[in-house]
Amino acid sequence: MNIKISKILCGDKNNCDGDSTISDGKNEPEGKSSEGQESVVEVSEKPLSLDDVLTNELGQFGWFQIRNILLAAVLIILCGFGHEYIFSAGAIPHRCRIPECGENEKLHKYDPNWILNAIPGKDTGLTSCERYAPMNVGVSGSLESCPATLFNKSEIVPCVDYVYATDNTVVFEFDLGCNEWLRALAGTVHSVGSLLVLPIVGYISDRFGRRTALILSVFNFGLFSFIRAFSVNYTMYLVFHLLQSTLGCGVYSSAYIFATELVGPNYRVFTNAIAISMFAIGEVILGLVAWLIPSWRYMIIAVSLPCFIVISYRWMLTESVRWLLSKKKFSEAEEILKTAARVNKTHISDKSLKALTNSLQTSANPSTVVASSLIRRVITSPILLRRVCTISVWWLSTALIFYGLSINSTGISDTMHLNYILTSAIEIPGYVTAALTLDRFGRKITMSSGFFFSAVCNIAFVFVPRDFTVPRLIMYLLGKYGIAIVATSVYLFTSELYPTEFRHSLLAFCSMIGRIGSIAAPLTPVLVEYWHGIPSLLFGGFSILAGLLVLTQPETLGTKMPDTLAEAEAIGKIESKVASSC
Repeated sequence: MNIKISKILCGDKNNCDGDSTISDGKNEPEGKSSEGQESVVEVSEKPLSLDDVLTNELGQFGWFQIRNILLAAVLIILCGFGHEYIFSAGAIPHRCRIPECGENEKLHKYDPNWILNAIPGKDTGLTSCERYAPMNVGVSGSLESCPATLFNKSEIVPCVDYVYATDNTVVFEFDLGCNEWLRALAGTVHSVGSLLVLPIVGYISDRFGRRTALILSVFNFGLFSFIRAFSVNYTMYLVFHLLQSTLGCGVYSSAYIFATELVGPNYRVFTNAIAISMFAIGEVILGLVAWLIPSWRYMIIAVSLPCFIVISYRWMLTESVRWLLSKKKFSEAEEILKTAARVNKTHISDKSLKALTNSLQTSANPSTVVASSLIRRVITSPILLRRVCTISVWWLSTALIFYGLSINSTGISDTMHLNYILTSAIEIPGYVTAALTLDRFGRKITMSSGFFFSAVCNIAFVFVPRDFTVPRLIMYLLGKYGIAIVATSVYLFTSELYPTEFRHSLLAFCSMIGRIGSIAAPLTPVLVEYWHGIPSLLFGGFSILAGLLVLTQPETLGTKMPDTLAEAEAIGKIESKVASSC
């Protein structure tokens, strides 16, 4: 009896070389047993995916992948320089200028021995925006001596001009003084540009390739940043900051693709931890550069120039294999895969290459979800609607707290650069903790614990006396550590709760809501003017809210990623464990 088995592309190259025939030595008609009954065993063909090739032939984590990760890591580090506005537009101590005492410039001694004769004091020093009214007695003081008799201490008036403690930010350069909301606008402009960049870099990436999108993003990031260093007014500074973020802030997503796309499934969590840690390292380097180069113009130039090394990536970095395959550019994709096999000292068979391209040539394009259809499906599904509303709060809270803590770190003590460096560095242990706990304890407990831990630390920070500098800093850093755990977990948990048919659209929606949090985060330092504890209590409140909402969702650890809406709604109700397979 001959039983013909249709070809199975299972990845085992030794056992799946083509059609196989099992014979018992009898010469009988194909598909018939000796009893004349049908005995053809039909096994449906499984399309060969790139992950199959990586796992079984190319190698999941070889030298080719390591080279790509290292090249991408350099660009992700540069992406960490994007927050330089924290220093270039950083707040600096200022007070009213006292012309009656000979002050006619923006830079004089900030706290001369006579200053309390002219300006009211407060617990933390001098008032920034008010002074005592002059008496107009026709007598003038000097920079060395300015008597109290020149001022009416019963009347307080707003500042007309300002004196600054330092001259190394745009606040001094463009005389922003008490325009705190205008100063904070620099961070908001950056976040708005980060939102606007998404459709732009998405179009370029899909139309011209991932490598082109990456090179253009980094080049624009460096170019507009460099031009901004020569701003002649604050309007020019903001405009080029918006251009820099709108046309250059697609760096991280593009570099992340190159770091992870040719890594096998077993190493993607590890690679994700490396990629996001490189961003934190970039922030640490930014803090060091700003510390060593106080002048905002030279500091911006210093972090801009390295971006131009991306021009060499045109020859060093190969195009995205997955993009080439999606665009049916099979010959170019095959060439890269063969190069990867040669570098990894492995082998990829011509049969696997052919099967990979054939499966893509014959596969139908996935249908695009129409916006109106998606909205209707969300509204008519109570579970999905509740899930979308809940997850959106996660993303908004995470972005608000994560970026808010980074931005506010420069104001918790006089060592602003050290504070920022430590606040950035503490992210790395948070990322590692998430990588170690997500698959061991589950998504819910990891995320909710991160939110609640951050909430406790942020709220406790408010009540630590200001004289306790080290305890305050430790409590602040622990709050950032907690939200870093969440930042690593939220993308994975969100992906596993949404069905495949809507996953991309709903993830994009949640990301957009998250941008609202990042847009609001640069404005939170201004709230300190009303009461020092408002930002921390705000972060703590959002952490508690988001942590409670995490507990309302089902655990997804060990479950099959849902493909349909019905499967997504069934998570937590029925068994959806993924059977292990070779």
